[in-house]
Amino acid sequence: MNLPNKLTMVRMILIPVFTLLLVLDWPTGAVTLGSTAIPWSWVVGTIIFVGASLTDFADGQIARRNHLVTNFGKFADPLADKLLVMTAFIFLTARGTVPAWGTAIILWRELAVTGLRLLLANGGEVMAAAWPGKIKTATQMFAIIFLMMSDFGLTVPIGLTLFYIAVFFTLYSGIEYFYKNRGVFADSFGN
Repeated sequence: MNLPNKLTMVRMILIPVFTLLLVLDWPTGAVTLGSTAIPWSWVVGTIIFVGASLTDFADGQIARRNHLVTNFGKFADPLADKLLVMTAFIFLTARGTVPAWGTAIILWRELAVTGLRLLLANGGEVMAAAWPGKIKTATQMFAIIFLMMSDFGLTVPIGLTLFYIAVFFTLYSGIEYFYKNRGVFADSFGN
């Protein structure tokens, strides 16, 4: 297994660790930022989230630069990203930090685009990430960090603002992916 795939596997392993921290609320206690108390489990979870997000950036860069792109990486890397982001948004929704409708849009798009990628892969095509999708990923990840850390005690709602930007780019990039790849549905609709 090459280095990019190992980094993807590390990210996959960190997702259940991230989840357990938030479910078990361990370590206990809180850290205060400004007037906001943030549970230690969320602080440690945020650190794990940042580490996992950095492996996402690193594995893709290493794979492309060193010509180490594999079928496993093409499948597992975006899956790991989606699982990490969806897990974080589910917890943020349960906590009442973000609206459920926004999380639902993110979940729908991520699952729909994953399905589209699978359809394209059956035809031997690979759907590369376009700029709106990259903006979506970056704003989602930064939104999660700021939301989990309650904007680091700042009075400006940076996390929620990034969340709404992420929802916009989630919709936009999803529509763009489906529009650009509409030919995959030609047989289904008789066109």
